[in-house]
Amino acid sequence: MNIEQILTTLGLSELQFALLVIGFLILLLVVILNLKYARARRQAKEREDYSLDDRLATREPSFGAGFADPSNEGRTEPTLTDIAQANFPSEIFAIDPRIDCVITLRFDEAISGSEIMDEIEAWSSLPGQTSSPWICEGLTADVDVTRDWEALRAEASYSELQLAIQLASRLGPIGVLELSDFCSRAQALAETLGSQIDMPSVNTMLESAKELDAMAAESDIQLSINVIFDEACTWANFDALMRQRGFKLSRHGRGYEYLSNNTVLFTSGDFDPNQNVTQLTLLLEVPLVAQEERAFERMLGEGIELAEAANGRLVDDNGVNLTEGAVISIREHLDVLYANLEKSGVPAGSSTASRLFS
Repeated sequence: MNIEQILTTLGLSELQFALLVIGFLILLLVVILNLKYARARRQAKEREDYSLDDRLATREPSFGAGFADPSNEGRTEPTLTDIAQANFPSEIFAIDPRIDCVITLRFDEAISGSEIMDEIEAWSSLPGQTSSPWICEGLTADVDVTRDWEALRAEASYSELQLAIQLASRLGPIGVLELSDFCSRAQALAETLGSQIDMPSVNTMLESAKELDAMAAESDIQLSINVIFDEACTWANFDALMRQRGFKLSRHGRGYEYLSNNTVLFTSGDFDPNQNVTQLTLLLEVPLVAQEERAFERMLGEGIELAEAANGRLVDDNGVNLTEGAVISIREHLDVLYANLEKSGVPAGSSTASRLFS
């Protein structure tokens, strides 16, 4: 039986038949997409619910914003330094509820630091979604020691334990899979140690992470000052001038740092030592330097001195000579920025700001 006979039998025209076929194909496509979507959701749910026990069973001058910029890569105060570095930071930070998700474990009876560390140490060998460093502190239970939160010590005893993971950085807010993974591990640890657990909901922490990221994005400002040299400087002369002004060559050897009390206030852009220098850019990461350091004023002053010493001039990012009006505008913006950071509980130059803007 050919197509025409089939259409006649069904009482359909060619147009109706074509529309019927198209509708069937669309329906088939929708079914396929729904199956794929359902499978993806199921796999995501399985990853979110992936518990520790499951894994054990398987074994002008200008302002520039830089927060959540993937090109920026990852800054002392208590944590586990003896546990594998895969999960714990090489630098020591204190838990800070302003930027951390904090989970508290409370023990009915004091527990030794060595027992806690043995359990946490196993985390380093387990696969998972967590890439951010975790911080761990214990509340001392020893009667002859002042009760305080501290980095875990094997010989000490603890009545409470705090685990924390940072909610946001320049890479953006923490992801749902990473946060869920951290929470599930903390819950499994609580069950293993027989402790009560005080843990905020994942959704609450995700909202806090988004709010923190938004605040930081508005405050992550890089301030620059450009010096154009009317006559190119040889590298030797330029290097001598920078050192004379108190700059130190950076570790990678292609730029300079200006320090005060062993703290970097501002830096320079990179140079090629094999080429003459025609322009210098000084850079200030505003949230990383305390307001009282007056870093902008000092950077501006160094720019002026360098321009005078090497026959140069200060310009904005468009190459236009810097005006007093532009400098006044920047100072006003800086005052607002510093005030906002202080109001947010992350004052510029603090260890909290150092972590958040890393």
